[in-house]
Amino acid sequence: MPTTRTAVIIGVGPGLGMSMARRFGREGFRIALVSRSDARHGAYLRDLASLGIDATAHTADVTDRDRLRSVLSEIGRDGGIALAYYGPGPTQQPVPITEIDMATAQSAFEWVWPAVDVVREVLPGMLDDGDGGLLFAGGLSSVRPMPMLGQLALASAALRSYALTLHAALADRGVYAGTLTIGGLVERGDIHAMVTADPERFGSPDGHTLDPDRLADTAWGMYRTRDRAEDVFDAFGG
Repeated sequence: MPTTRTAVIIGVGPGLGMSMARRFGREGFRIALVSRSDARHGAYLRDLASLGIDATAHTADVTDRDRLRSVLSEIGRDGGIALAYYGPGPTQQPVPITEIDMATAQSAFEWVWPAVDVVREVLPGMLDDGDGGLLFAGGLSSVRPMPMLGQLALASAALRSYALTLHAALADRGVYAGTLTIGGLVERGDIHAMVTADPERFGSPDGHTLDPDRLADTAWGMYRTRDRAEDVFDAFGG
């Protein structure tokens, strides 16, 4: 097994992605950040360096399959990948579920297919090592009907099912798979910033936010204990 464990944080942003990077970095992982733009990479790397965390940053849009695979291959050449966290959010605007057509429904799955590509790239090495972890971040619409999310609910449910089924398939093979099912505004994240900047348009977020550090602590506990495939965070109290 590699002596230096690398955790790849895919879809990193200032909220949960960076909390995941800090949490796993504190546990001795070398961190590889992946996002579609390098605009904030410098700040992210300085943040991690200030905590004594070894980190690199890489640019890849997850929908660019060749680029994503190339970046993961590059990261994996330095001792392999011990953890892959898939956390990008969908970029589409939701269409009401009663108004979607087949093309709209299919387009939502552009957010799911890269998760499969990530697993396909990193899982063989984990199985060879007899250890590793796959973590996913999904939405509450995967477990509760939320019609206003339209086609995005279909993709969220598919990603959740994929993670849970991987967990079952890998349970006796040394590799962990699990998912964070998130319902609420993740503090410090881009969507949280947008909502809080315009409360007249979006309403008050009070009582509907989630602390990304708490989510990351939970993710670490899931990876460490491997005693469950899912944890649900619901700030809407349904």
